[in-house]
Amino acid sequence: MKWRGRRQSGNVTDRRGVKRGGMIAGGGGIIGVIVVLLVLFLGGGSGIPTDVGQSPSQTTLAGDQDELAQFVKVVLADTEDLWGNLFQQMGKTYRQPHLTLFEGSVYSACGFANSAVGPFYCPADENVYIDLGFYDEMKTQFQAPGDFAQAYVIAHEVGHHVQKLLGNSDRVDAERGRVSETESNELSVRLELQADFFAGVWAHYAQQTLQVVEPGDIQEALTAASAIGDDKLQLEAQGYVVPDSFTHGTSEQRVRWFTKGYETGDVNQGDTFSANPL
Repeated sequence: MKWRGRRQSGNVTDRRGVKRGGMIAGGGGIIGVIVVLLVLFLGGGSGIPTDVGQSPSQTTLAGDQDELAQFVKVVLADTEDLWGNLFQQMGKTYRQPHLTLFEGSVYSACGFANSAVGPFYCPADENVYIDLGFYDEMKTQFQAPGDFAQAYVIAHEVGHHVQKLLGNSDRVDAERGRVSETESNELSVRLELQADFFAGVWAHYAQQTLQVVEPGDIQEALTAASAIGDDKLQLEAQGYVVPDSFTHGTSEQRVRWFTKGYETGDVNQGDTFSANPL
C-alpha cells in the first residue's frame, strides 16, 4: 500500500507506555470476544488483572512501532475523507472518530480493556482503540501479514463508528434485550459483517480514488478476514465449532462481505440485517 508522504489524521492519541491496571473486557472489535474465549480455553480467565509496564524489549518494540503509528494515522485520514464524502452524498454529516494507541490495557468509556480482546471501537466515546502489538500477532498467530491487512483492521473498526452514526448499532443493542442468546449472537454477527462490508468499501475507495493499492494488497485483507472467522478460531481453540455462539461470522462470511464492499463500493448494498442467508 502506498502510504508514505500522505496526509495523517490529527485525531490520534498515543498512550503507549501509560501504566494501567484493569480487567479483560469483551468487545465489539474485529476479534473481540473470540480472543477472550481463546484465553479461557488456554487456561486463563475473564478477570485477569493487568499491571502493564515497559520491559527493555517492549521499549525497543515501541521505538520500532513509530513508523507503524504514522501508517495508522494515514489510514485513519483516508477513512475520514471517504466517509466524509459518502455522508455528504447521503445528506448527512460525518463526525470523525478518535483513535487511541495503547499498550497492554486501556481505560475507555466502555470500561477497562486488555489488549487480548484485540482492536475495538467504543461507541460511548466514539473512539477506536488499538494496541500495535496486535499487528505482530496477525503475522505470527493468524498468519495474516501485510500493511493492507493492518489497514483492514482500522477500516473495520471505523465501520463500527459508521454504524453508530447511522443508528444501526443502537437498533441492534435495543433488539438484543428482547431476543434469546442465540438470536442476540446472530445480531452481533450481522453487525460485524456489515463492518467488514464497510471495510471493503474503504478498500474500493483506496483503489479507485486514491490509487494506493499495490499488487497483493487485497489478498492480504482477504487473508486477514479469513484468519479471524469464528469457525476457524473456535476450531483452533477447542477442536470443534459451536455455530450458535458465533458473534463475528465465519471466515467465508467475512471474506464474502468484505469482497462485496470492495467490488461495489456501494454503501446501500451492505444491509446484512436483511440478508437471508448471511
